[in-house]
Amino acid sequence: MRLRAGLFFAIIVGVVLLDQWLKLQVLEGFRWESRAISIVLVYNDGAAFSMFAFLQGWLKWVQIALLAGLALYLVFAKGVFRQCWLGFGFILGGGVANVIDRFVYGKVVDYVYWHYWFEFAIFNFADVCIDIGVGALLVQWFVYERKSRKEAARKA
Repeated sequence: MRLRAGLFFAIIVGVVLLDQWLKLQVLEGFRWESRAISIVLVYNDGAAFSMFAFLQGWLKWVQIALLAGLALYLVFAKGVFRQCWLGFGFILGGGVANVIDRFVYGKVVDYVYWHYWFEFAIFNFADVCIDIGVGALLVQWFVYERKSRKEAARKA
């Protein structure tokens, strides 16, 4: 359990540090363009796809409440933490990194612009980590469900 907790916190801290370093590079002027992806500086008032931008300064408090609620859930639902620490580590790391932006810059710093075949929302490393975390949770859920079905079939 201690190893999981250590890795969980290392993921959170690693995601926050790498995300903030990457954002600092873009804020200091780093730009890059290719046929598929460009690195450009954009400030996002909202959450994903600029949703909830109308909340303005309140959005950071909503995000803090959601992150705190998730953290408390993991503290009290120990079985969930044992199974899903990896996914939740990436989600919390990305969430904390974006909340830091809201306090430091008033908005989230986005910079990855996908424009090959279709134009996609501009995003950042923290957003990618949140997606990785959700993906990990989905994989863990499917594995858990499969094991549960096999155990139920053996007992029947």
